[in-house]
Amino acid sequence: MTEHEWDRKLGIRTAGTITGIYQSAHYNRYEATPYTGLDHLFNKGGIEPSGGFVDFGSGKGRVPFFVHDRFGVRATGVEMSGHLYQEALENQAGYLARTKQKSGSVRFLRCLAEEYEVEPDDSVFYFFNPFSVQIFMTVAGRILKSAEAKPRPVTLILYFPTSDYTEFADRTFERILEVPVPELYEKNSNERFLVYRKE
Repeated sequence: MTEHEWDRKLGIRTAGTITGIYQSAHYNRYEATPYTGLDHLFNKGGIEPSGGFVDFGSGKGRVPFFVHDRFGVRATGVEMSGHLYQEALENQAGYLARTKQKSGSVRFLRCLAEEYEVEPDDSVFYFFNPFSVQIFMTVAGRILKSAEAKPRPVTLILYFPTSDYTEFADRTFERILEVPVPELYEKNSNERFLVYRKE
């Protein structure tokens, strides 16, 4: 399916790239993860979220909608941009109307990632280079602190990872999987998912 066909299936509009929203060197532009990559990751990667799923820098909400549609778990999008947050809420209305799901199963919060209060059942965390490695380290620290307070395995999924992200993640978590995105990886070796776990 094409990007637009996936969007139509879910009742949302998430295609495109937006620049100029963030006025800081610590936050990156909005660009949605390719559906083909998500489909391949969850088909081939053996990842099946069972607790809460959190997407940091969720933009218009593509990943939370995709994960909720596929697994039926609570999916949370954390987004700092008011503009993108509003678009995610509009997409939520379309998604809920299309899927007839109860509200609350997919939610969006407008806040900085480093201020997100990790829920006791959040277990899978998704990052598509939304911010600097300094913020990533802070967020990862909050995830680990939550997992100490309520012991559980936590999984981090990095898409298009930078060397700063991978160096920190390799020191802090166990890398369990690398999933190249078909057709894209051959053109750019950054088109891959790295999956990390902490038991």
